[in-house]
Amino acid sequence: MAMSESKQLSLFFFFFFSLFVAFSLAANVTYDSRSLIIDGQRKLLLSASIHYPRSVPAMWPGLVSTAKEGGVDVIETYVFWNGHELSPGNYYFEGRYDLVKFVKIVQQAGLYLILRIGPFVAAEWNFGGVPVWLHYVPGTVFRTDNEPFKSHMQNFTTLIVNLMKREKLFASQGGPIILAQIENEYGDIERVYGDGAKPYAMWAAKMAVSQDIGVPWIMCQQYDAPDPVINTCNSFYCDQFTPNSANKPKFWTENWPGWFKTFGARDPHRPPEDIAFSVARFFQKGGSLQNYYMYHGGTNFDRTAGGPFITTSYDYDAPIDEYGLARLPKWGHLKELHKAIKLCEHALLYNEPTVLTFGPLQEAHIYTDSSGVCAAFISNVDEENDKMLTFQNVSYHLPAWSVSILPDCKNVAFNTAKVRHRTNIVEMAPEKLKASAISPEKGLGNLQWDVFTEKAGIWGDADFSKNGFVDHLNTTKDSTDYLWYTTSLHVDESEKFLSKGGSHPIIRVESKGHALHAFVNKELKASASGNGSDITFKFESQITLKAGINEIALLSMTVGLQNGGPFYEWVGAGITSVKIDGFNKGTIDLSSNTWIYKIGLEGEHLNIYKPDGLNNVKWVSTPNPPQNQPLTWYKAVVDAPYGDDPVGLDMIQMGKGQVWLNGEPVRRYWPRTSSIHDECPPKCNYRGKFMPNKCSTGCGEPTQRWYHVPRSWFRPSGNVLVIFEEKGGDPTKISFSRRVVTGVCGFISDNYPFGDLDSWDKNSEFNGEAKVTLHLKCPESKLISSIRFASFGTPNGTCGSYLKGNCHDPASISVVEKICANKIECTIALSKENFNMDLCPGLSKTLAVEAACS
Repeated sequence: MAMSESKQLSLFFFFFFSLFVAFSLAANVTYDSRSLIIDGQRKLLLSASIHYPRSVPAMWPGLVSTAKEGGVDVIETYVFWNGHELSPGNYYFEGRYDLVKFVKIVQQAGLYLILRIGPFVAAEWNFGGVPVWLHYVPGTVFRTDNEPFKSHMQNFTTLIVNLMKREKLFASQGGPIILAQIENEYGDIERVYGDGAKPYAMWAAKMAVSQDIGVPWIMCQQYDAPDPVINTCNSFYCDQFTPNSANKPKFWTENWPGWFKTFGARDPHRPPEDIAFSVARFFQKGGSLQNYYMYHGGTNFDRTAGGPFITTSYDYDAPIDEYGLARLPKWGHLKELHKAIKLCEHALLYNEPTVLTFGPLQEAHIYTDSSGVCAAFISNVDEENDKMLTFQNVSYHLPAWSVSILPDCKNVAFNTAKVRHRTNIVEMAPEKLKASAISPEKGLGNLQWDVFTEKAGIWGDADFSKNGFVDHLNTTKDSTDYLWYTTSLHVDESEKFLSKGGSHPIIRVESKGHALHAFVNKELKASASGNGSDITFKFESQITLKAGINEIALLSMTVGLQNGGPFYEWVGAGITSVKIDGFNKGTIDLSSNTWIYKIGLEGEHLNIYKPDGLNNVKWVSTPNPPQNQPLTWYKAVVDAPYGDDPVGLDMIQMGKGQVWLNGEPVRRYWPRTSSIHDECPPKCNYRGKFMPNKCSTGCGEPTQRWYHVPRSWFRPSGNVLVIFEEKGGDPTKISFSRRVVTGVCGFISDNYPFGDLDSWDKNSEFNGEAKVTLHLKCPESKLISSIRFASFGTPNGTCGSYLKGNCHDPASISVVEKICANKIECTIALSKENFNMDLCPGLSKTLAVEAACS
């Protein structure tokens, strides 16, 4: 019988209304000693940190979607006070700082959200997220029992809470926010603040609870967090963490799956095997909420990087890379881990474990109840030796430093050390900058450049003069990276260094940080800087002086402000001593001279990097821009790179400076090379506790070569690229590079877990027909075009450098080609139908494959 149109419409609106109501109903969020409880249901939660201002709004839906596909339930973000309150009472919530839009995107994806208000956040973010202006409010001392600081902190916290309430974004209102955080890692430094510390921490907790948000508050690394605030753990490993009350659950707010980078240092990496091990151990030992900090690190656009010396890239070696691509195999390995853990959720949350010990470093936690539900986690924390363990009359192989997860207490669904997921081969494909058709008067052949050169020293009128030195930060108040210190020196004609063959004088400079370019009579003579370990520096350099008046102009620079530590707001920067050796009377000390000061650059002051300020100076147009010239602004009008792949700007041939596209701030670039004396291990051993210096790459290479330029910042043509180069480079060698997947690899052995976790049946018995499989997949619009390597037997090596072992099936390549060639994706089973399973009796067999995608 046909349904009438009106009845169909009525049913549609009823369904839509029911769906709307279902997603907007208020939730009751509480907790007990075991977990967070939402509407009476215990929740085992996997969370992913994505910081909204470290990407752009056009990327947010894709990032959240990729995180959800990776098996997380929750998105976590800090709230960045200094990005929102630009001056007292002057608030900004647009563009990358549209917090409400970000939270609603998370809600639309069906995920929960943890809002870490702070408002001190650390996070390798400039000034730890606290506005610089607050340091100059009279009487203010950060993060202690100080009334001015507490007043401003409470005002901002209340502002954010009220904003979330107005938009009905707390779970108690039907929104996605299930937890909120006040303060951040204060317990680690609390004792340094003396008598003002504990009263401040207790005040912060009480102030937060008084906001009446209807969901619990947390304080990370706050060992004395008062009830009802939950104290949580931040570390590479939190399996041994115990909350400060038997009534609180075991939460892990920061599991670091990688680490940040500083200019001039190596590139740290954390192996996926170790991350998975840490997560599995946490849930094995009673944890119920774990957050990856970071799951997508993103980019420190503008001048938001802290440190000092934190790179513009905040990639963090995270499961989703800086450009928004899933980092494989890390993302995939953790996705499989999440599936395995979720299969155990009910058993973990509703039962107490039985612990079996197999040896000093091996144990099993079995979660079971009378209904027959059973899940087991078997761990081997030995850093060197694999073990064969017998559990319930079955033998299990446990690699060193690994955990096996058995959702049915029989079959291994996942082992943390056995990475089954494919690896992507990712490259930065260069594209020469192309002149835009929007400027035909400049020609479409060679790229035309506009050039403007800054004065070395004081431009315009001086800001002030003073005998001696001023602190850089107290002078600029972080309105710019740059401060000119300029003085003059008279040289008598009788000085011996003026005679032929005389020794050059030597200038000696000391600075509190962070970097400096030294000009003598308008010529760049030296550059120096501190580093991520020590921001202070000293340097000496030969200089040439002339008879008469000589100008000494020193350009002092900051490279991000301190982002944490006790009393960090008092850490200064700038020059502290200038001396010149080689005069007839010995050393001349210029430190008490009259110094003339100028804040910032002329180009900055005139906003020549912004669309409405481009014509504020007289540019000189040329197809051959000057090279290796300091203090130079370059401007070019360029086309967008081909396609829709993510884009990086290759600055390998430039020195140090800042960059903008269409007025959007990519900002600091510095392809500073790490020390050739650093040692990068030829191979990373995942076994044993991880530290940031354990598994590094990039020794003797630039810490950051490419700088992310979001696709949404481009127009089809007429894109204005503006660069300020401090010390000299070759702009003709700048190029865009597209981040593309050019190939895939896979490596599996016949002793790896088998079975499809998506269709896992706890009651099934895995028989001899179950196969270990390798799944390869190219990006959309690309096919597996060729097989570069394939070996079934005992191959070794890593993706890009596989080698055949002594045992090799000669049919390997032909088998893989037959299954995979000219397909987007394929699955290869380790089976007798495909390979000679009788090859090399007594040895475990492995399949290694590398394929091209095009």
